[in-house]
Amino acid sequence: MSDVGQVTDWIRTTGDHQAQAFAIIDKKAAMLHVFDAAGALRGSSPVLLGLAVGDDSVPGIGERKMADIRLGERTTPAGRFASEPGRNLQNDDIVWIDYDAAVSMHRVRSSNKADRRLERLATPTPHDNRISYGCVNVPAAFYDALIKPSLGAGPGVIYVLPETRPVGTMLKSAKSS
Repeated sequence: MSDVGQVTDWIRTTGDHQAQAFAIIDKKAAMLHVFDAAGALRGSSPVLLGLAVGDDSVPGIGERKMADIRLGERTTPAGRFASEPGRNLQNDDIVWIDYDAAVSMHRVRSSNKADRRLERLATPTPHDNRISYGCVNVPAAFYDALIKPSLGAGPGVIYVLPETRPVGTMLKSAKSS
């Protein structure tokens, strides 16, 4: 069974999402899967993730200026996160994944043409989907259709699958929290 399938079954069986909408982010595949509060899959989409491979945020990273974050520190942290809607410094609506680490899910921004973010999302493999400082960049249409009305409208749960540890370690830690 795939890691996404294993985690989905575990969430549905245990009710760990506490009857809230939830999402599973598979970093290895650079894919986002969105579920409603009943556990039904609503849709899936490729996403852009943190540039660096890893499962932990650097301590204190959310308090640093982006210019001070080194390439190897740009990770999307793994784990179970209580998400909530919010706004960024440009007043765009976002979904906070880990507020203290300044990691959110938001529409992909294509203002820096050299990043080729839209092109990266359109490729058939996840190999070039690592570009962000740690945030999860979602195609705008998918964000507006599925993220905003579910996770962007109230609290939810976001499960970010690990890429350097077995997925079972995440389930064990979630059981004890």
